[in-house]
Amino acid sequence: GSFHLGNYLGAVRQWVALQESHDAFYMVVDLHAITVPQDPAELRANTRLAVAQLLAAGLDPERCTLFVQSHVPEHAQ
Repeated sequence: GSFHLGNYLGAVRQWVALQESHDAFYMVVDLHAITVPQDPAELRANTRLAVAQLLAAGLDPERCTLFVQSHVPEHAQ
């Protein structure tokens, strides 16, 4: 689902700061979703929403690596 204030205060705010001083990698996890039935279109939409929210919160793809877990086939091997 969507991020909430607790996500921002508990993690995302620190991630934004860390990208300034570290070689930071942030992953949108989505493989756990395959353990229960999912609407593929809804899963894709939720994944895009998560990426958009992280970018809106201040993660900068020029200063960090942001990727989707299922886009790296090695995670499922």
